[in-house]
Amino acid sequence: MAYTIAEKPEEARAFAAETAKDEDPAKRTAFDEKVAAEGKIEPRDWMPEKYRKTLVRQISQHAHSEYVGMLPEGNWVTRAPSLRRKAILLSKIQDEAGHSLYLYSAAETLGVSRDAMLEALHDGRAKYSSIFNYPTLTWADVAAIGWLVDGAAIVNQVSLQRCSYGPYSRAMVRICKEESFHQRQGYEAMMALAQGTPEQKKMAQEALNRWWWPSLMMFGPSDKDSPNSEQSMAWRIKRDSNDDLRQRFVDMTIPQADYLGLTVPDPELKLNAETGHYDFGEIDWDEFWQVVNGNGICNRERLQNRRDAWDKGAWVREAAMAHADKKAARKLAAAAE
Repeated sequence: MAYTIAEKPEEARAFAAETAKDEDPAKRTAFDEKVAAEGKIEPRDWMPEKYRKTLVRQISQHAHSEYVGMLPEGNWVTRAPSLRRKAILLSKIQDEAGHSLYLYSAAETLGVSRDAMLEALHDGRAKYSSIFNYPTLTWADVAAIGWLVDGAAIVNQVSLQRCSYGPYSRAMVRICKEESFHQRQGYEAMMALAQGTPEQKKMAQEALNRWWWPSLMMFGPSDKDSPNSEQSMAWRIKRDSNDDLRQRFVDMTIPQADYLGLTVPDPELKLNAETGHYDFGEIDWDEFWQVVNGNGICNRERLQNRRDAWDKGAWVREAAMAHADKKAARKLAAAAE
């Protein structure tokens, strides 16, 4: 059974120390053979320290993305165009909060505390998806996020259900089911706009124009510029390369845009008859790295919102810990009687 550092701190520290012993050839061989045979590595299994650190980085970054990702849409809860849209949006934001909790819990099984992960996020050491540093200017942006951003997330996350690390793999099963709902509701909202008045269709097209290229950037840098992909794929943490996932998303999404009667903002986009895939233009990698390095439109605003929420929630955490301490003290007293 998986445990968190809060539940089993001594075991977590011992586990982290054990994983640092990469010099044992027998353990390394057994680990490599298990991964190659598509077995699952579990929290108490021995693993190379680099494997553990790679997982902590990837899972915590994923958790941070779900955590920060509530902000662009949360801005529209009070302005949703109908009660139905408001209820759907609230449900989706609640799902994203749940996803971050699943993922923080999965990362904790690797011996890192949730407080440490959030501290790394708040002081800028940890990253999250670049997509969440763009503003939502109209209601159509909320629809575009559901259709494009969650659509891109599904393409990436479906393959993570086969990740070699058990807790991460299992967390992705539920997350993918919920992300599929998010993508469908976003596409349905986009369809309502695209089939509405000329002003609504214009709004939908402008949102597609804003979110198309950032959605392609979600898959990370080109394979030739991705320093961690090769080792992650060798360890079966990642199952597909960034460029392969990006191509899969483009191939899936273009027919959907055509059905909506919307135009993807890429003059170089065309179906390649030989490969059966869509060729598309070059991504603005300068913009990508600017956003990743903290210089996007909303980077500072998003992080400050998360810091403020953490500070304002301190009394809740303190109250919860005090209640847990009292409960534990009563349990000890009852056992002593």
